[in-house]
Amino acid sequence: MKALLIDLDPDTAARLDKVAPSRSRRRSEFIRAAIRRALWELEERATEAAYLHQPDSAKDVYVDPDAWEEALPRHRRARSRRRG
Repeated sequence: MKALLIDLDPDTAARLDKVAPSRSRRRSEFIRAAIRRALWELEERATEAAYLHQPDSAKDVYVDPDAWEEALPRHRRARSRRRG
């Protein structure tokens, strides 16, 4: 992993200390998860903007139920009968 050093304003640092104290192993994972989520949200916004700029047309939509694969039958476990 690559180590990063960041500066936080006092308010943000205090809020971080409340949810993930500095001596806790949770802090690094909390920050990594927050970064992953922020990056994912940026990608989602970019995708949304692309669709708004160039929406799918009716001919782009491929909906042919005959082309769908049939669902495989689900196997059920045989229930054992209780003898009373």
